[in-house]
Amino acid sequence: MASLAEYIWMDGTTPSARLRSKGRVVDTTPGKESLADFPEWGFDGSSTYQAPGNNSDLSLRPVYFLKDPVRGADNYLVLCEVENPDGTPHETNSRALFREVLAAGGSQLEACGGFEQEYTFFQNGFPLGFTNQKEPEPQGPYYCSVGSQFSHGRAIVEKHAQACIDAGLNIYGINAEVMPGQWEYQIGYRGFEGDQNDILTLCDQRLIANWLLERIAEDFNVDVNFENKPQKGDWNGAGCHTNFSTKAIRNKETGKKAIEDALEALKNNHDKHIQVYGANNDQRLTGKHETCSIYQFRSGTSDRGASIRIPLSVAQKGYGYIEDRRPGANSDPYVVCARIVATVAKITQLDDKFKPFINLVLEMQTA
Repeated sequence: MASLAEYIWMDGTTPSARLRSKGRVVDTTPGKESLADFPEWGFDGSSTYQAPGNNSDLSLRPVYFLKDPVRGADNYLVLCEVENPDGTPHETNSRALFREVLAAGGSQLEACGGFEQEYTFFQNGFPLGFTNQKEPEPQGPYYCSVGSQFSHGRAIVEKHAQACIDAGLNIYGINAEVMPGQWEYQIGYRGFEGDQNDILTLCDQRLIANWLLERIAEDFNVDVNFENKPQKGDWNGAGCHTNFSTKAIRNKETGKKAIEDALEALKNNHDKHIQVYGANNDQRLTGKHETCSIYQFRSGTSDRGASIRIPLSVAQKGYGYIEDRRPGANSDPYVVCARIVATVAKITQLDDKFKPFINLVLEMQTA
């Protein structure tokens, strides 16, 4: 059966990679699809900031696929890794970095996670709800709001959420955020039977969810902005809080000690995390607007101004998960999770592999 498969990959845009995609007709048998149905494909890397024009051929290797809720009718979304002509991972291939961390011992953690992806809708150069005449009422009434005077862009959000459900992604929530035109979706562990919950798959799903968001916003002539400080002034930035657990952290008997050990490791490696947690994250992590200063590390129970928040229910039970509130909205999920896993698993031999993905270098003053 002839179907359309949309091949999706991360490009070489700096300081933050963007998603690219192109469609290919494939021959599949509905209900019996496998990765083998989606052949490797080439593309022009000189047009995606990934190769020079005189040596531009790069390869897309499919690694994960889902039903395409946009085209529907047995079409597909196919996530790909970018490879060099010799089959080695391209230098922009952050998924390969995460695979390497897992292979070096990170998989023994049996890590699981989730992402709280914030984003801002823009139109004609302004966030929805703003105009070129004046700023709207100060933040306060917009978070989880209802009503056209406070809620801007809901039609896109609702359509995106349904598309994620139809595709089979582990989406578990949506809400309006603190600034007008700013929203959030959550994707990750839900406890549903049949869900794939390994942390690599959840990173894959976050990328596909972002692609769906941008694709659906096209139909409304609205731009999706993932900048960490999309609007200057007294407005919240946009982050991607990353929930994380290991088998030991989820265990009733070992959770408390495992959380304490993880927090100590994260504190001691704060600078390594900040370097790969998103471009211009210093504009967001100011110590204001529900953030901790980028120069400090602090953990706290039910504290949304901490670097790491321990949910109240987790503190009461002594096991569960922790929330890393430092990653920015434009962070790369593979790099963020690779860094967390490497730190908690004490994998140091791969630290040099993170250098191509450093997008903010500061002289850290950890506290």
